[in-house]
Amino acid sequence: MTAEREIDLTGLRCPMPIVRLNKLMKDLGAGEEFTAVADDPAFCLDVASWCRKTGQELVSVDNSNERLVAVIRRNPSDSV
Repeated sequence: MTAEREIDLTGLRCPMPIVRLNKLMKDLGAGEEFTAVADDPAFCLDVASWCRKTGQELVSVDNSNERLVAVIRRNPSDSV
């Protein structure tokens, strides 16, 4: 499955990227993937923690440059 949606979180600082992720989850179907792009240094830790807490799957994280890119899959039994 390829992430068809992308959410641009650049310029946002904690807690706003996670707030935006919560809003987006309400619009996704079960098992749907999306890509989140951020530049907040805390985003990698925050998104991993958020995924564990909410039961979402953190498919991948790339923090090899100034932009942090996370691919997240909504849990099929999620009720965010």
